[in-house]
Amino acid sequence: LVRGPNVMAGYLGNEEATDRIVADVTAAGGQAIGFRADVSKVAELQALADAAVEAYGRIDVWVSNAGVEFHQTLETLTEDRYDLLMDINLKGAVFGAKVAAAQMEKQGDGGVIVNITSTHEDWPMPSDLAYCISKGGMRMLTRTAGVELGPHGVRVVNVAPGAIETPINADDDHAEKAALRAAIPLRHLGTTELAALALPD
Repeated sequence: LVRGPNVMAGYLGNEEATDRIVADVTAAGGQAIGFRADVSKVAELQALADAAVEAYGRIDVWVSNAGVEFHQTLETLTEDRYDLLMDINLKGAVFGAKVAAAQMEKQGDGGVIVNITSTHEDWPMPSDLAYCISKGGMRMLTRTAGVELGPHGVRVVNVAPGAIETPINADDDHAEKAALRAAIPLRHLGTTELAALALPD
């Protein structure tokens, strides 16, 4: 959640990374607060939004960036892993958009909802079926919610990076990373700093 230099950084399991974000924003002259929230729970998404409004008075930008992957194929897919992944990746984005849009409409002067998806919204990855399904769902969420919210001045934006070095692939072994690079024309993974350049102002 961002308004100018004011950031509310939601997190669940990595408080140290959130502390670094808060420190970076503060060092750059902004304000930032970390807030623990499980995005798979609608009540906690609402609490995150409420905390942002309490701290900063409003929400101008909402970014749905939480995601997990479990490397399961259709053959190895289990119900519990599928449900957990969808709750975080897709449900979190859907209901995040819902709570953010409600606040933006209340404010009456628009806003932006950003969904961070993946190249796998279009590019099949049989080694992680559910992840691809969740990202494809986020793409359609963006398109459909954008049509719904446009008349209220709320834009819904989809950013679908290619392969980026993040904690989600930090455990990949050398062979897995080599295979990934081989599928990329430039033969290297991107960075979060590069991906951030695609975000709207």
